[in-house]
Amino acid sequence: MKTIIIDDERLAREELKSMLLKYDFLDIIDEAKNPDEGILKIQEHKPELIFLDIQMPGMNGFEMLQKLDEIPKVIFVTAYDEFALKAFEVNALDYLLKPIDPERLNETLQKLQQPEDEFTTELVGNEARKEKILTNGDKIFIKDGDKCWYIDINTVRMFESDGNYVKVYFDGFRPLILRSLNSLEEKLDSRLFFRANRKYIINLNWISSIENWFNGGLLVTLKEGEKIEISRRQAIRFKDQMSL
Repeated sequence: MKTIIIDDERLAREELKSMLLKYDFLDIIDEAKNPDEGILKIQEHKPELIFLDIQMPGMNGFEMLQKLDEIPKVIFVTAYDEFALKAFEVNALDYLLKPIDPERLNETLQKLQQPEDEFTTELVGNEARKEKILTNGDKIFIKDGDKCWYIDINTVRMFESDGNYVKVYFDGFRPLILRSLNSLEEKLDSRLFFRANRKYIINLNWISSIENWFNGGLLVTLKEGEKIEISRRQAIRFKDQMSL
């Protein structure tokens, strides 16, 4: 797994590299001493994993991630624990405190070798990470770059996975939010939104027609004309959930 370490402290980078030597599945291909350099190294090498410090000169680790078009798996490494909740909100794999405990590092790296569940992601953290379920009538805040929206959740007709982001479809807009589709699914009311396949979550109230599709799946047409395939596995769940 191609890996880059991004930390403004040279000794911290060296210590982490030495700790990672025993993990044969990791290939430390480069390192960066600041966020700007980190962005260039990520664009150049396209790593699968980065170890990222949070507090660095110029911009912090969260701000650096916002400047990336594609975000690899992220393990935050920092001396400050007040950022833990925010780290999980951007779907980080884990959050390690300096000085790094070898056993804690080993637990984190074991997650990299576990197969990802098809539709759910395990939430790592404490009880504070439990979020309010968004349901009928709730309003949501969306920020994409300099643009902001505060809209009724009912106006969102679907969510589309786009790399490490999710594209939100409402009115004539399609802003991107830094979140995985799996973590978003856990925050949505299943009576209002349905996971159609790996890539899409649809608003059930926006369905205009449904027809049988290949391999036992379904083809849904939304009121704005988008056609979304419900996979065979999810079609079974859909029929069980919606049938009389």
